[in-house]
Amino acid sequence: MSDSLKGRIALITGASRGIGAAVARRFAGEGAHVILVARDTKGLETTDDAIRAQTHLNNGGGTATLIPLDLRQYDKIELMAALIAERFGKIDILVGNAAALSDLTPLPHTTPEDWDKVMGLNVTANWHLIRCFDALLKQSDAPRALFVTSGVTAKASPYWGAYTASKAALEAMVMAYAAENAKMPLRVNLIDPGRVRTRMRAQAYPGEDPLILPQPEAITDLFVELASPSCQTTGQKCFVN
Repeated sequence: MSDSLKGRIALITGASRGIGAAVARRFAGEGAHVILVARDTKGLETTDDAIRAQTHLNNGGGTATLIPLDLRQYDKIELMAALIAERFGKIDILVGNAAALSDLTPLPHTTPEDWDKVMGLNVTANWHLIRCFDALLKQSDAPRALFVTSGVTAKASPYWGAYTASKAALEAMVMAYAAENAKMPLRVNLIDPGRVRTRMRAQAYPGEDPLILPQPEAITDLFVELASPSCQTTGQKCFVN
C-alpha cells in the first residue's frame, strides 16, 4: 500500500462485509479517513477492528467513523449528510456499494415487498446519496463518486428480473450524473467487480465452489485508481481485470 489517498475522506456503504469492507480496509491503508455505513453494527465494528490492526502494524494509515444505518430509511441519509457536513465540511470520495439481491424467480412471482426492497436499496438509496452528498463532494478539490454495478445488465437472464432492473436503473442514473458533471472536477464512474467471493454471490450461486473466486481484497486496486486525485476517467463502466 501507498499513501495515494492520504488525507482523503471517503464514505463507503455496505462496509460491514464483502467488497465494501475490503474497499474500506484498502482505502484506510492508503491513508484515507473512511466513513463506514451499513445496517450491521457488529460487521462495522469488525471492519473497524481490521483497520485499527493494520494501522498499528503499518505504523500509520487511515482511521474510521462508523454509522449504523439502513439506507432505505431515506430521511436518515439526509441527516447523515448534515452530520458529516458539520464534522468534516466535505467528503472526497463516495462509494455506493450496498446492494440487495432479490429472490431469483420469474418476474410475475416477485413479491411487491421484494421488488421494493431491491429497487429501494440498489437505486433509490443511491439517488438519495447523490442528492444529499453532491454539495459535500463539490467542496473537495478532487471529488470522486463510485457505484458498484453487476454484469447482469449485459444480457437478459431469466429469474434475475428485479435485480437486473435495479442495476440497469443504477447504471443509467449514474451515467446521467456523470454527464451532468462532465466539465466539473467531479469524476463519476461505475465498477463491475465481476465474480467475487461474497455472501451475495453464494446466495445467488449456492452450488458454486467459492474457492475458485477471488477474495474481495483482490479487486480493490481499481477502486483506489478511480478514487485517487489523479484519476481523470469519468462516465465509464469499469471492469476489474
